[in-house]
Amino acid sequence: MIQIHDKHFVPFITAADIEAVIIRMAKQAEADFAGEVPVFIGVLNGAFMVLADFAKHYTLPCEVSFVKLASYEGTSTTGEIKQLIGLNQNLEGRIVVIIEDIVDTGNTIEELKKMFEAQKVKQLKIATLFFKPEAYTKNIHLDYIGFEIPNKFIVGYGLDYDGQGRNLPEIYQLHQ
Repeated sequence: MIQIHDKHFVPFITAADIEAVIIRMAKQAEADFAGEVPVFIGVLNGAFMVLADFAKHYTLPCEVSFVKLASYEGTSTTGEIKQLIGLNQNLEGRIVVIIEDIVDTGNTIEELKKMFEAQKVKQLKIATLFFKPEAYTKNIHLDYIGFEIPNKFIVGYGLDYDGQGRNLPEIYQLHQ
């Protein structure tokens, strides 16, 4: 068990399991985009580790970029999306793959989908390392899902609790 601020977390998903799933997702994307040069767009701050490892295992030509949006305070979503840092490149006619650390309600994905559709991308795919189907409120297809997990708060591997825990190589779940 670990403590971050005032909360205790228990081990949930190992670093080895995360790596195996990211390799699977990268190989799946390679099969889908052979002959293309997709743009992988990580959603900061959480997806920095996911996208870094995904890109290491994606062996075909690609581009990497980031956007930063925020919807969390503490352990719960605020329901409001605030775009903090946008893209500085034209994506019209390009294949774009959004790389998320976690999809729960889907609010961030909905906002990103609108943003990229407005840029007239050729194709938009969505990848997430973690998916909480119980919390998902949108009708947007997720193309690459690493793990389906219960609707419990997790930290590690890019995910934080009030700024801490992102550097952990494995995932911990909030202890009840």
